[in-house]
Formats: sequence, C-alpha cells, structure tokens
Amino acid sequence: MASLIASPSASRILVLGGTTEAGRLAAALAARREMAAILSLAGRTAEAAPSALPRRIGGFGGIEGLMRWLAAERITAVVDATHPFAARISVNAAAACAALGLPLARLTRPAWTPQPGDRWQEVADARAAALALGAAPRRVFLTVGRLTLDAFTVAPQHRYLVRTIDAPDPPPALPDLTLVTARPPFTAEAETALMREHAVEVLVTKNSGGAATAGKLAAARALGLPVVVIRRPEKPAADTFLTVEAVLAWLEAHRPPP
Repeated sequence: MASLIASPSASRILVLGGTTEAGRLAAALAARREMAAILSLAGRTAEAAPSALPRRIGGFGGIEGLMRWLAAERITAVVDATHPFAARISVNAAAACAALGLPLARLTRPAWTPQPGDRWQEVADARAAALALGAAPRRVFLTVGRLTLDAFTVAPQHRYLVRTIDAPDPPPALPDLTLVTARPPFTAEAETALMREHAVEVLVTKNSGGAATAGKLAAARALGLPVVVIRRPEKPAADTFLTVEAVLAWLEAHRPPP
C-alpha cells in the first residue's frame, strides 16, 4: 500500500480519484513541495491512467476503515474528486472527515443540461431508465457503465448496444446484446456514425457531465433521438469546486500551521 513521504510541516492530502479532474489535480499537486498527496483509486477499471502522485488502489473498508487510514497517514485534508455517480465513497468520506474534524472539498464537473432540440427524459436511477424504455422492443444504446447493466434485465425485449471501458464479467443476462469496449473521449462524429451503424432508436446515459463523453448527446440531438438521462445522486455537503485552481487555493487556505 502506498504511503506518504513528506516533511512534518507539509500538508498531507488524500485525493479520492478515478476521474479526469482527479488526474489534473494530481499533476498539479505533484509540483507542490509544500503539499504531500496520495491518489486513491477504487480499482474499478483494469488499467488505471498513469499518475504523477503515489497511488493506493482498492477500498478502505467502510467509514471506520477510512478513518483508521486517515489517522495513520496523518492526513490534513481530503479532496473528493470521484465520479459524480460514486455515491458511497463520497458518503464515507464526508462521515470520516466529520468524525476526525478534517476539511473536505469536492472537485466535480458541471452536469449536462438539455439543449435546444434535445428530447430528454430524466429518471432517478438505472431501473427507472430500463422501465422508461417501454414495452415495445427498441434498439437501445446503453452507456451507463458495466456495474449498472444488471438493472436492464427487467427489460429483456430490447436490442442493446452496450459500451463500457472494460467488458462486464459476468456479462448481463440480456438476450440481444452487442458489446463495445472503448475508452473516451468520443467525438460527436464518431458517435453519430456508431448510432447509425447500429440503427439506434434511443440513448440511455448517466448525467456524468464533462466533454469527454458529451459527443453522444450531440449525436442524439442531430439524429433526433430520445435520450433517457439518469440524474446524479445527491452527495453530502462539502466545499465544492469546478476547477483545479480553486481546489489548490482551498488547500492553501487549509494548510496546517507550521
């Protein structure tokens, strides 16, 4: 397991990562000698992107496990830069930081919002998205991540085009499934071509936000396709920022006294 090595006067920062934003923050922190940081990844993908910071991979063992780790590493601040749909770790981080009296910030990306010409139906979760597809068979482009696919087994009548970064193991019990594994970014032109190739009739996506996967929304808009959008889960209160620079300023303001 990775451990921080720093002078006693340095800030000791845990970055909960797994996003493009976390990678940018890691690169910025690596250049700051007065801030010793470690990047924590859940290990959900087979190959993590390279990091400028030391990394730890895997869970902490719930709130109490995270508290023990934070105390053992003498962490002075935590930045939650996890995916907008990574609700559990955000809840655990908020509870652990509150119990230990540690400052907590969140680095996130703005949610997508419907644009002129969009045909959105917003739903609360993956099961609601599956039911929103209706009873009649449709050709569905499913971009909700491999851990959410089982929710769609309640709607086996559809023909699914599923895209994930890593192949689901085991695959979901969907009788008509075409799997594509690919890593973003995806352009609107490539997404349009993919949807045309597979005669897609409806897109299902989480509202992850960001530019890397927004091309599918532009493609659906251009093709006049409906989109079922899963709303983001609520996350605990925290100082929330949209840029690395703002988080760095927050960390500077929360540096422990010398």
